[in-house]
Amino acid sequence: MRAMLPNSRCRCDCACGTRGVVTHRYTVRKGLSRSCGCLQVGNHRTHGEAAGEIWTPEYRAWVNMNTRCHNPRATRFKNWGGRGITVHPEWRHDYAAFLAHVGRRPTPHHSLDRYPNCDGNYEPGNVRWATAKEQAANRRPR
Repeated sequence: MRAMLPNSRCRCDCACGTRGVVTHRYTVRKGLSRSCGCLQVGNHRTHGEAAGEIWTPEYRAWVNMNTRCHNPRATRFKNWGGRGITVHPEWRHDYAAFLAHVGRRPTPHHSLDRYPNCDGNYEPGNVRWATAKEQAANRRPR
């Protein structure tokens, strides 16, 4: 910890060399904050898809896909990872590989969809950008 700031925050230096990272003091004290974000899967600093607090729609889709499939604490994990749905190993830790395969979202009305197999994994040949109408037609039976 370097300097105390208002609202129980402090400035820290990360082991990667980033200086002046602002975080809550309790996260440092409890060991919850271990890096500036450089240790997170898909570090956005390397691909430029998340400048500051603004994520591109494609990067947000990639993060959400990984979260719902691989984070048991995610609110909707039971509907994806809990059913055994996973992310292709090459995409799991490499946003650039994911983006190279699926490309940019065609319009703001498109979101990520598993197609043609709605019960399949997020993998090459089973992912597309789809409209809400296309996704509704691709739902699993209740």
